[in-house]
Amino acid sequence: MTYRAPVRDLAFLLEHVAGLPALRATHRFAEATPESVAAVLEGAARLAEGVLAPLNRVGDRQPARLEAGAVRMPPGFAGAWREIGAGGWLGLSAPPEHGGQGLPFALATAVNEIVSGACLAMNVGTLLTQGQIEALAAHADAGLKALALPRLVAGEWSGTMNLTEPQAGSDLGRIATRAEPDGAGGFRVTGQKIYISWGDHDLAGNVSHLVLARLPGAPEGSRGLSLFWVPKRLPDGDGRAGAANAVRVLGLERKMGLHGAPTATMAYEGAAARLVGAPQGGLAAMFTMMNSARLGVGMQGIGVAEAAVQRALAHARERVQGGGAIVGHPDVRRMLATMRADVVAARGIALLCAVAADMAAATGDPAWAARAGLLTPIAKVAGTETGIRTASEAIQVMGGLGYIEDAGAAQLLRDVRVTAIYEGTNGIQALDLAGRKLADGGEAAFDLIDEVQATAEAARHALPGPAGEVWAAAEALREGTEAFLRLGTADRGAGALPFLRAFARVLGAHVHLSAARAEGGAGPRRALARVAVARLLPEHAAHLAEARAGGADLTALAPADLAA
Repeated sequence: MTYRAPVRDLAFLLEHVAGLPALRATHRFAEATPESVAAVLEGAARLAEGVLAPLNRVGDRQPARLEAGAVRMPPGFAGAWREIGAGGWLGLSAPPEHGGQGLPFALATAVNEIVSGACLAMNVGTLLTQGQIEALAAHADAGLKALALPRLVAGEWSGTMNLTEPQAGSDLGRIATRAEPDGAGGFRVTGQKIYISWGDHDLAGNVSHLVLARLPGAPEGSRGLSLFWVPKRLPDGDGRAGAANAVRVLGLERKMGLHGAPTATMAYEGAAARLVGAPQGGLAAMFTMMNSARLGVGMQGIGVAEAAVQRALAHARERVQGGGAIVGHPDVRRMLATMRADVVAARGIALLCAVAADMAAATGDPAWAARAGLLTPIAKVAGTETGIRTASEAIQVMGGLGYIEDAGAAQLLRDVRVTAIYEGTNGIQALDLAGRKLADGGEAAFDLIDEVQATAEAARHALPGPAGEVWAAAEALREGTEAFLRLGTADRGAGALPFLRAFARVLGAHVHLSAARAEGGAGPRRALARVAVARLLPEHAAHLAEARAGGADLTALAPADLAA
């Protein structure tokens, strides 16, 4: 089965749902015309379908491997990486002064979905490099920007993010890696990092690591962390990768999936480094990369979900049982319809988030920044859960064949499962929403709910049934948010993920209603909106009920009570 990039749906949602026309009206993104957007998406489709998709099974069956201290990538990955760099795909939204194209982050986000759907293992590397470009552009000094950014944009170098340590997972305050001044204006970093995606490979001339570490005398906890740039190879006077730095790969993880994307344990043994940003400002600088990556990971889930729907639909059209193709069986049709509705909903939420981030950058309006901040954890969770749910459902549609590795559906589920774990687990994303993102008293959330209801009101004539259901669900979400804000911290923590899921279901229905209305109220988007409203939206009520329940029932159970 051949992957086909969803160019038409991405372009439609960007233009008619996510708000690209408003973005185009700003001076910064005036060149993001429908024609230029279409050209970028079509170019990404050619890359994904012709170059990357054939590598997906290759990477799964011939994994990245560690040989004599160096990581060797699967066959074909080197050529694909060169095409990605030469095509400018790593620098779509990077600053033009450093070789980037300066296009909207929303367009780069759409391209990341296409790349993920074709070959998720490759997108892990491209996404990290794009995130590092953003972090260095925002926080590095002029010299480091001039050295690193053009090479990252061109794919001559790749980027990583080094946070996790054996004793410090999500609790970054426990990081023990240290950095010492070297007496010549630089630093020496010593420590060990684990679960480092694309920590080493043989595709680019250098690997550019961003490493969280602690300077001498820095306070304990996350406030004492600084961010350092540590290259695999030390650049010479002309910026070319030269002598090896004191960085080693200790091993690669044997993972459930994503075999083509190496996940390394890294040792820094007095490695030469440069400070990025201010001392003890490491977490803030790293969060520039992490927030971008969180939306990117949500898009990874959506990309895999799209590939899963395509695979399941192709099988259902071909598989004959009971007198005809199984695509005509009611339960199979239900699965396929809800899978497609789920993907469009999650895609629309992610693009709404990306456009909000672009609007914040283009206008400086704090309301746009608040909206992007609110939508980021929702988009990450909605995208990754849609990926996992849809990949699993694709196996169900395909029956016994789906469970067999040779059919390819099982790989999609194995690959996408980790997306709910990395870049902050989905539970941590929910806590972020329940805490920092509602710290404004829910102002950004209520503004978004107002917009959902305004859209529903505008759609009442063309789509009276779905519009009324979406308006009522938004009102329930408003009341649920008010009730959620009245809960104590512990109770909000217990209900954070259900609350986020409720928000996602309402926003997903809003995406469908907006799309159907833009289509004119008649056509496939109207039919799909009815599926989303009738079969997915009702879940918001159960999620809100759980969110209001608090945590007393959970804390009443001691760990021993959970044992068999």
